[in-house]
Amino acid sequence: MIYTYENTDKTIGINSKQTFVDALGKDEILNLKSFDEIFQKSENLVKKEYPGVTGGALSNVRGNWYEWLLAIGVLEFRRAYPNAHHLIPLPNIKQYDCARLYQTKIFQYIQDLRKKVSESADVSLITSNPDFVIIDSSINIDFPAPPQSGISDAYIEAVCRAFSQLEHRCSLDQIKGYTAVKSSLRPDRRLQIAHEGSLMKALYRHVQTREWLIDAPGIKYYAITSKATDADRNALKTVATHSITDVGSKPEAAVDDLLCVFSGPELESALKKILF
Repeated sequence: MIYTYENTDKTIGINSKQTFVDALGKDEILNLKSFDEIFQKSENLVKKEYPGVTGGALSNVRGNWYEWLLAIGVLEFRRAYPNAHHLIPLPNIKQYDCARLYQTKIFQYIQDLRKKVSESADVSLITSNPDFVIIDSSINIDFPAPPQSGISDAYIEAVCRAFSQLEHRCSLDQIKGYTAVKSSLRPDRRLQIAHEGSLMKALYRHVQTREWLIDAPGIKYYAITSKATDADRNALKTVATHSITDVGSKPEAAVDDLLCVFSGPELESALKKILF
């Protein structure tokens, strides 16, 4: 089997990388009129090999396919706009703590805050990793050249591991922001995005205070999805909690913008907004 495999419990899993690679072929992501072209090709490859695949199983891998379209599309974009910032995919917090991207001194501030929160009360500073981090263009990151014959599993893996080159390299102002990426939005996902944006901005403000940086530029937090309703947009107008605790500060949005991306041109337009 190429696109599916049998688990130890005899259930069938989807080989999401190989399916994506073969569905994309040599196509340039920024030229795609609709990402649905790739989703449909991917699903058809799986269904041809295993007609009994469930809609739930396909939904579980659509999120990966969507993130890979964005991650690889970013590299196409930066070849055309080399001065743009980087947009780097991040693993989940169980695999890697994104606070480790900061230089050691800043990382220790965050670790110290976590420790003091835990010691002072019966609470924990529980964080998650955003899906992508925006890194200043001044930082050099080595990416593999795209294969002439089309992308491969190894190419996707290298792009998704680029974050590992950044450990303890970034100053406070070299992390420009973060991006949540969801192939679709549900009420619980909207809450997760708003909470994460608010928390990442609060951590930034904590470090700013520790360093006595009066005019620190702050960070941005964006959300990208395939489509959004008015209810989604209204929910993501939530205020960043830390910005309403001081009467002298202006209320700040937890999420700076919600961007709909489901084609190459839409991706290019979104990247022009968040990477400059």
